[in-house]
Amino acid sequence: MRVLIACEFSGVVREAFRKKGHEAYSCDLLPALDGSPYHYQIDVEKILLADWDLIIAHPPCTWLCQAMRTNAARKDRPNITPIFEAEREKAYQFAISFFNYADRVCLENPIGYLNSYFRKPDQIIRPWMFGHEYKKDVCLWLKNLPKLIPTNIVEGPYKKLDFWSSKRNPDGYSLKSITFQGIADAMAEQWS
Repeated sequence: MRVLIACEFSGVVREAFRKKGHEAYSCDLLPALDGSPYHYQIDVEKILLADWDLIIAHPPCTWLCQAMRTNAARKDRPNITPIFEAEREKAYQFAISFFNYADRVCLENPIGYLNSYFRKPDQIIRPWMFGHEYKKDVCLWLKNLPKLIPTNIVEGPYKKLDFWSSKRNPDGYSLKSITFQGIADAMAEQWS
């Protein structure tokens, strides 16, 4: 299969599919953390019209997540509302556009605007279902793909990701956005 992992700089999902023998590429405005030649450092919209069998998209959640919505609603920031609404609409249109470019699509994002204004996710997975001791809701909107089946359930107590962590790559993007290896492996195994 030809697989595009959109908005991924880590290469975790891309490499899980390449290990299964697929022609997989990642694309992000950031350089690949692993320096891979199978990464496009460009605007993903420039390659969406290529013939992809599967697209797994991780669009930025900055304007779509619940935290930004709550932050924009603060009464001490009355001037941010028009900016927030315009940016959120652009982010929303970008996120749902991935469904137009392949027969099989997975859109990944946290709980937030997509849940209310697009549709409920087809599945909410958590890292502890795939061998990691962390608690984090990961929403998946699927097109012609089965729900992921948990592969390695870890019993609690679970660690919570530090959302305000100082662990960031040199360009300032948080490393918390990197897909857990167990989830990437399950995608490659179950969607091949």
